[in-house]
Amino acid sequence: MRRTTVLVLAVGVIAAALSAEAQASRKVRIGWLTTGPVPFIAEFRQGLRELGYVEGQNLVIEERYAEGRPERLRELAAELVRLKVDVLVTSGTSATAAARQTTTVVPIVTVSGDPVGSGNVASLARPGGNITGLSILSTDIAVKWVELFREAFPRVARVAILRDASGTAPPVRAAETAAHALRLAPQRLEVRHEPVEIDRAFEAAVRGQAGGIVV
Repeated sequence: MRRTTVLVLAVGVIAAALSAEAQASRKVRIGWLTTGPVPFIAEFRQGLRELGYVEGQNLVIEERYAEGRPERLRELAAELVRLKVDVLVTSGTSATAAARQTTTVVPIVTVSGDPVGSGNVASLARPGGNITGLSILSTDIAVKWVELFREAFPRVARVAILRDASGTAPPVRAAETAAHALRLAPQRLEVRHEPVEIDRAFEAAVRGQAGGIVV
C-alpha cells in the first residue's frame, strides 16, 4: 500500500476516534481487526507517529487477528468493543462485515476491496452507518481502469482482467460490461495468492492474444 494512502488512513482513524468523544488529552484506543497480519501496519503506526500519536504515550492499539479463521471475526470484534476502543480499523471484506454486524456505535474505518459490492456500505460517496474508509477496488474504479486502458490503447481488441479469486465478483463483472461497451473482448483471469498462479494467468493472457491486462 502506498505511503500516502496509509497516511490518509491514519488521519481518518484519528478523526473518527476524536469524533467519538475521545478527548485529545487522553489516550486514543484503536481496535485493529483483520483475518491475519497485514504488511502495512508498520507504516500505519509510522503515520500515526507523524500525527503525534505514539504507543505508550497517547495511543493504544489493540490488535486482533483471526489467524485464517474468519468465523472468529465476530467474536474478536465483540472483544474489541468490550475494551471500549474509540475506533475499529478493519482490513478486508470479512473483517469489515464482522465489525459492522457487531456495533452500530463505534466508528469503523476500513480498507477493503469492494465495500459497496459486498454490502458493507451503501455507496462510496455516502457510506451510511458508522463505516468510512478506503476502497482499493470498487465497481466504479474497475470501470474507470477499463476506460483508461481503451484511451491509452485505442487499437487493442482484447483485454485480460486479472481477478483475486477470493475477492468479490461485482467489480470484475462491471469491468467486463465496460469492456464490451468499448468494443473490447474481455478475458477473465482468476488467481489466488500463489506466485505460480500469477505466472499462469499472464501465460493465459498471451495465449488468448490479449493486448494488455487490467489488474
